[in-house]
Amino acid sequence: MFHLLLTGDVPTEEEVLEIVEEFKKRRKLPQYVIDVLRAMPTDSHPMAMFSTAVLVMQRESKFAQFYKEGYNKMTAWEYMLKDAMNLLPKLPTIAAYIYRLKYRSDIHIPEDPTQDFGGHFAHMMGLEAPFDEVARMYFIIHADHESGNVSAHTGHLVASALSDPYYAISAMLDGLAGPLHGLANQEVLRWIQGMMSQFGDQLPSDEEIKKYVWDTLNSGQVIPGFGHAVLRKTDPRYMVQREFALVHLKDDLMFQYVDKLFNIVPPILKEQGKAKNPWPNVDAHSGSILWYYGLQEYEFYTVMFGVGRAIGVLSNLIWDRALGYPIERPKSLTTDMLEEIAGIK
Repeated sequence: MFHLLLTGDVPTEEEVLEIVEEFKKRRKLPQYVIDVLRAMPTDSHPMAMFSTAVLVMQRESKFAQFYKEGYNKMTAWEYMLKDAMNLLPKLPTIAAYIYRLKYRSDIHIPEDPTQDFGGHFAHMMGLEAPFDEVARMYFIIHADHESGNVSAHTGHLVASALSDPYYAISAMLDGLAGPLHGLANQEVLRWIQGMMSQFGDQLPSDEEIKKYVWDTLNSGQVIPGFGHAVLRKTDPRYMVQREFALVHLKDDLMFQYVDKLFNIVPPILKEQGKAKNPWPNVDAHSGSILWYYGLQEYEFYTVMFGVGRAIGVLSNLIWDRALGYPIERPKSLTTDMLEEIAGIK
């Protein structure tokens, strides 16, 4: 995927293996990153730890050194690529280290040099197959899909000042940590678990779920995981997860709730008439899959989101420098100016 985003071409097997081997060489964490993570308060949020770990590595930036020695916009993309190739492979390592540090009694698992990006993450997390496939799927579908979302735009914005990728990705993670952005899959999971606690171990009928959905809407709440600010159809990222779950989770009670909601909620939202898009989005499914495989610490979900998002954002930052994009300068408008534009004056 990284090759595809950089070149526009689906890579050959040989090209894939070349990148895999490069990533394997570069994924080991410097000891000072581990020291910084271990020095942070034990109750630090995992996203604060993730952002800090990325930022502290800024001292290694090839792009920053290139700028200091004499910036040439024609070759700037090469140094952005060097940084991306050094940073990206370390992100799963950082994420897994934070997880084991916070939630698994600070007991860590040595890396397996035979594993790829997703398999390496699953192994160091201590989660068995097919969680390696879950990791690959999760990282791919959470990559940058368009630059208008908070995290992707923040990465573009910071890098537009010719800040290096360490600054930009750390800032990207800070934006992703916001409750209105990266926490949506948690809200879905909480809502479904609230429904499950009401009905117990028995899967409710369609009519009972319809009533629960209407009760949620009539109380002034939205149905988490349904609707999307951009998409106007079922999120293809949702469908990728659904296909996986139909193979691996079909007997799981929580997935059976997700499956019923997939068929029940859209017609209700259409009838209500308030949602521009009544179809499920990526967040309607992802939390239930992570929960099934034992990853039940809500606050860590956004860390995994961040690993995936960085694949797309780093690819785009390389292209930003190749295309010579200027610094972003949002324009400020007064009320008088807005009224003039609107034709009121």
